[in-house]
Amino acid sequence: MKKIIALILVTTFQSCYSQKKEETKTKGIAKTEEDWKKELTPEQYRVLREKGTERAFTGEYWDHFEKGNYVCAACNNVLFKSETKFESDCGWPSFDKAVEGSVKYNEDYSFGMVRTEVVCAKCDGHLGHVFDDGPQETTGKRFCTNSVSIKFIAEGKTTN
Repeated sequence: MKKIIALILVTTFQSCYSQKKEETKTKGIAKTEEDWKKELTPEQYRVLREKGTERAFTGEYWDHFEKGNYVCAACNNVLFKSETKFESDCGWPSFDKAVEGSVKYNEDYSFGMVRTEVVCAKCDGHLGHVFDDGPQETTGKRFCTNSVSIKFIAEGKTTN
């Protein structure tokens, strides 16, 4: 039994470790992890750079439905439009569609599951995962997104 538990722990830590990045070089952004640590809050760094997850129903945007855009908290890349946000009762902001070209998809095998990770196409920041249980009348997709990985820009406003 001890060997099984040890094997599970080793597999879990290896899966998580294999997704870490030392430096990001995408679309002109070249920052070290030290640079990211200086620019992001500790929680943003944990989620965006270390692929963490905030607890359900604790984020700023899980029940936020104003008109505007949601941008990457690390690089201000426009990711989602408010028209694509819907109430999913999962505890995280949910969208049925990303702005075209704004995100990339990676296979994620962490925690013994097969999921599709969603990252910012501009800075590779971890946003969350996409699932096939969204509204069938639109795309059927549910982009389950960490609030801490995004910022809301109200309609008519611009990013800083």
